[in-house]
Amino acid sequence: MSTKYALLSLPLGVFDSSDRDDAIAALSATVSPDNGSQADDLAKLEASCQAVVAKVGDSLRQLLNNDEERLTSYKMVNDKPTDQYIRGFSWNKIRYRADKSLGELIDTLQKELVTVDNDVKTKFNQYNSVKTNLAALQRRQTGNLATKSLTPVVDPRLLVQDSEFIETHLIAVPTNVKKDFIKTYETLSPMVVPRSAVEVDHDDEFTLFAAATFKKHGPDFIHKCREQKWTPRQYTYVQGGREEEQPVLRYGLPLDYVTALVKTTSKLAPKVKSALDLNYSYLGGNAFGRDKRGRVTKDDAAMTSEMAAAGLGTGEGQEYTAYVYYELELP
Repeated sequence: MSTKYALLSLPLGVFDSSDRDDAIAALSATVSPDNGSQADDLAKLEASCQAVVAKVGDSLRQLLNNDEERLTSYKMVNDKPTDQYIRGFSWNKIRYRADKSLGELIDTLQKELVTVDNDVKTKFNQYNSVKTNLAALQRRQTGNLATKSLTPVVDPRLLVQDSEFIETHLIAVPTNVKKDFIKTYETLSPMVVPRSAVEVDHDDEFTLFAAATFKKHGPDFIHKCREQKWTPRQYTYVQGGREEEQPVLRYGLPLDYVTALVKTTSKLAPKVKSALDLNYSYLGGNAFGRDKRGRVTKDDAAMTSEMAAAGLGTGEGQEYTAYVYYELELP
């Protein structure tokens, strides 16, 4: 096969650089044998760009509820309105240098396009997640008794607490069938406490009942309620009064106490505790042993057990203190 040459001569001014070596490099990239396939790659890249831009536009429309005026304010390229960017367009010679081959530039643009596409997906998914969580929170606050938070609804005194064998269940029953619940709840499962059903509250759609069962048969009772299309509700009673209850047990009446929250760290918490012990251990009376210098020593296991039995312990695995003391560790 014979060799064929093409002799070229072009003005140096048509190249981005006045350096002849740079011009030859640019010319080599232009006549590269890969130009045919690169033309196809460019066509694919253009189609991908259009798809990503369209996806960005659709996402904005959903976020802005098709508000065209607000959409226009977001249609910016490099902080410029689209038409202004196009009229003043210039090639970014630093980012996309002329000394790079066309194949390298296409590869760079493809990678950037993938990054943009992934960023749009991630941000939109995050938005939808927050939107879903917000809607769920609003339902819990403003929904019916089958969905909303029960904290402001349920009086904790209605619930059986600290029982080894019995527990209370909260069931949201459609109001139009609440008579059926009253007639049948005692026989839904074994060991339902007779006549334990109490109407807690009601709204336009549901009536909330509290009913007691033996813990062993609680799951069966819940399952049978669901079969009847009644909605079991979760409710956790947090004993927020412990900081008031413990001072009364320790120091009696009147209720004249100071409650404070000390912000510290895991590293500094022992020093805070030591300082409190040093200044307020006398409140514990004889609950604390003392050394020859009168300094407080740790209570022994027997003393801790006696305090816990008297209802003065601060919790499982925690020692008795002369003052009310709880530790909370937040991530």
